[in-house]
Amino acid sequence: MPKDIPHLALLSGLLCDGSVWDGVIDALGDAAKPVAISFAGCTTIRQMAEKVLASMPETFALAGHSMGGRVALEVYRMAPQRVLRLALLNTGVHPRTEKEVPGRQRLLDLADEEGMAAVARSWLPPMMSEAARGNSELMAQLNTMIEHHSPAEFHGQIHALLNRPDAEQVLATVTVPTLLLSGDQDQWSPVAQHQAMQRSLPSARLVALEGVGHMSTVEAPVQIASALEQWLAG
Repeated sequence: MPKDIPHLALLSGLLCDGSVWDGVIDALGDAAKPVAISFAGCTTIRQMAEKVLASMPETFALAGHSMGGRVALEVYRMAPQRVLRLALLNTGVHPRTEKEVPGRQRLLDLADEEGMAAVARSWLPPMMSEAARGNSELMAQLNTMIEHHSPAEFHGQIHALLNRPDAEQVLATVTVPTLLLSGDQDQWSPVAQHQAMQRSLPSARLVALEGVGHMSTVEAPVQIASALEQWLAG
């Protein structure tokens, strides 16, 4: 692999491990030196960002999916001189809203009372596109991934999200080449949310994937890799 190929941190989202990036990494080939990072055991966004900074070389490209996008922005806030490029996938920058608290608490209660398999059954399907929900093999893999997390780990990540720092201010300070990406079937972090983010960062490229839901890295890994390749080369 050529020495000028950038290191690339791939940050996973809520209840996701590094396997959600496997298809993307395979499709990227020699376009980057990828490292998938997940956050089981972390309880704050800052702690997650510190894990990223400790895991990567002095400079690197940075892509975050969902919760990982918020971590990516915290990494940029803490050490902008180390970030060469920034990609924010299926994510947001808005602060906590009071209406999101009851929904997250309901899932925490479900984890405590019935276990992580019940969380997977309730939480995962609305995140997926219609086509992905019909992919029994994919859904089984994702359910297993979620079940491998403990309720305590779930509590920690939800605590991090509900106490997240202000990411809107960070976005406006970004000066590196930036990619914004979502799917037109993502109801959690819709394309419109990324269009609003682009208004704070007009130089960012916005990609909207057709027929793709919130879990884009497993629903459309080849398309994600293509968008990342263009971002890395641009």
